[in-house]
Amino acid sequence: MKQQDHAKRAAGEQAASWVQNGMRIGLGTGSTVAYALEALGRRVREEGLSFSGVPTSIATEEIARRLALPLVALAEAGRLDMAIDGADEIDPHWRLIKGGGGAHTREKIVAEQAARFIVLVDESKVVQRLGAAFPVPVEVAPFAAAPVMEALRRLGASPALRTDETGAPVCTDQAFYILDASFEGGIEDPEALGPAIKNIPGVLDHGIFAGYTTDVLVGGEDGSVRTLKQSIL
Repeated sequence: MKQQDHAKRAAGEQAASWVQNGMRIGLGTGSTVAYALEALGRRVREEGLSFSGVPTSIATEEIARRLALPLVALAEAGRLDMAIDGADEIDPHWRLIKGGGGAHTREKIVAEQAARFIVLVDESKVVQRLGAAFPVPVEVAPFAAAPVMEALRRLGASPALRTDETGAPVCTDQAFYILDASFEGGIEDPEALGPAIKNIPGVLDHGIFAGYTTDVLVGGEDGSVRTLKQSIL
């Protein structure tokens, strides 16, 4: 196992240990959360843990069903006790960029419904400024891709349509396209940029998460886990 995988597993297992019987849990998407799902599966088998999980993507739902995790639709779950998810970047103020896996719209909906939003990362995801190395994913209606790209350029971005290995557009679970918006030097004001992107006609949502995070677990390559303290703006 790679050292980074050790870090992801450590964070995932720590988060899974916080789940208690009867909880309603949002289940995020990505490689780090996959380790949390595996740990939850073990707890279900070995401890008889009982909870209700709301998956944020088709991919997560498939993993959860393979692990025999109890699932429920968001409409049935209502308010969630917590959501467990990863991030592509997190800054000192606990603002995130998410969407490398294309599930950021559903992830944001679930995060909004959760009393606690627990973010799992390894050290490589902790940055001083969002967007310096990772673009902002923007989920967009296919019909609107071209004008949205132009609007993103006016906001200072260099947008690119995300494509697969064949050159075809990558589609989300909502059958929308993803534009990856790069900002040279990073994002100066994530709280202002997020609404500006969301207000572009044709945009469903974007990967800037500000004001959702309540806990951050950072996995270390040696298998340790530390909590990331929040810097106050």
